[in-house]
Amino acid sequence: MTFVTRLTLRSGDRNSLDKIVGDIKRSAEKKGVRVRGPHTPPPQTYRAPQYKRLDDIERKFPPWEYNVYERWIEISGHDASVRRVTDIEFPKGIHVEVEVLQVGLKK
Repeated sequence: MTFVTRLTLRSGDRNSLDKIVGDIKRSAEKKGVRVRGPHTPPPQTYRAPQYKRLDDIERKFPPWEYNVYERWIEISGHDASVRRVTDIEFPKGIHVEVEVLQVGLKK
C-alpha cells in the first residue's frame, strides 16, 4: 500500500522553520521518496492586548503583534521510508502535525 503523509509545520521563527522543512525535503529525496512542497501560505498575524495595570483595562499599551509561519509538505511512499525521513529532532519552537492517508489503486 502507498501512503501519503502530510506534515504541517508552524513556528514564529521563519528561518528555523525553513531550515527544518529543507532538511526533511532533502532527506526524503535522498531516500527516493516523492515529495510535494513545501507549500507556503501567507503568515497569520495575531494580536494580544497589553494592559498597563491589571485593575485598569482602559489604559493600554499598543497590542503585541506576532506572526506564525506555516509550511506543509506531502511525502508519498511506504510507511517505513516516511518514518526514516521524519525521524529527526524538531526544535522546541516548531509545532508539527502529521496526517496519514492510505491511497489505494483505482480499478
